[in-house]
Amino acid sequence: MAKNYIQEGDVLPYTAGATAIVSGAVVLMGKRIGISLADIPALGAGSITVTGVWAVAKLGTDVIGQGDLLYWDAANNRLTATADGNTLAGFAAAPAGAGVAFVNIKINA
Repeated sequence: MAKNYIQEGDVLPYTAGATAIVSGAVVLMGKRIGISLADIPALGAGSITVTGVWAVAKLGTDVIGQGDLLYWDAANNRLTATADGNTLAGFAAAPAGAGVAFVNIKINA
């Protein structure tokens, strides 16, 4: 194996800031997102995944089609179809209509 191999990269270490992170929460890392795999205490270390399909809260009025791009709205802690001012998070793995609170997202894809 190549000597510069580090890891598969599906799960990464992450250190929380001043606010604790609950298991399953979206974590914004620059221009990418991850999902916390367990509770991470404030200023503590934990693990986040950067792959997979996850059910994440979305803007209730958005109508999402399978394959639509989704963006993380950090100010409101939810996904949206609106790109402006938000971070690309992945694409919809399944449709989610208006009035639906969650959407299945393939993160970082």
